[in-house]
Amino acid sequence: MQRVLDEPGFVLHHYDWSESSLILEVFTRHLGRVALVAKGAKRPTSQLRAVLLPLQPILLNFGGEGEIRTLKSAEWAGGHVMPTGDALLSGYYLNELLMRLLARDDPHAGLFEIYRQTVKVLSSGLDNTTAPLLRAFELLLLQDIGFLPDLSQQTLTLQPVQADKNYVLLAEAGLRASQQAPSLSGGQWLQLHAAMADADGLTALLRVCAEWPGEDRASLQTQLRNVLHYHCGVNSLRTRQVMMELQAL
Repeated sequence: MQRVLDEPGFVLHHYDWSESSLILEVFTRHLGRVALVAKGAKRPTSQLRAVLLPLQPILLNFGGEGEIRTLKSAEWAGGHVMPTGDALLSGYYLNELLMRLLARDDPHAGLFEIYRQTVKVLSSGLDNTTAPLLRAFELLLLQDIGFLPDLSQQTLTLQPVQADKNYVLLAEAGLRASQQAPSLSGGQWLQLHAAMADADGLTALLRVCAEWPGEDRASLQTQLRNVLHYHCGVNSLRTRQVMMELQAL
């Protein structure tokens, strides 16, 4: 039986399993997305109730060889408080993306660190950072799982992107020239390409997206949303629908 000790992770989602236990979907640093059964976690006396919370860094001890392994213990790793308000909903949105786009037992150590940093920024409560932060995470997620083309060249022709022309990002065709909305200038796509090559890609992308005018950020959001929905196989993500309904209220 494989034993994993003190593995950094985050709870992405959980399901009820029997009257007292839970099935957890967790994102771990070294093993990727893993399914665990937390026996007795729903009992009022369980010490796990206060630990197995979403968007909180935890250390996990678990074992087993099957698809669903057994959680032995978990403890809070510290570092930040739970996000609130819009930041909390944004965190649930990140979790839904990871649940839909990552296969189980497929390690993504670099993406884990990006996710950890993103959740930490969401928890900080900084004003006017949520939207640029989500765009930065979406870009890095798509890059990590191989669904983002090279943003410095047109995907079909392999011709270099020109700063004074407009281009659109499409799920099936990659980056191609277009004068129709939504599109961004070649200079902006090259900005994103350079930021993603930075050693701290999340911070660099956050800085770039935060400096753009609102209409350009909206254009990027629309294009990334279409790509993500295509690869998730849905017309709309649940968390995005909830956010839209709350904004309508």
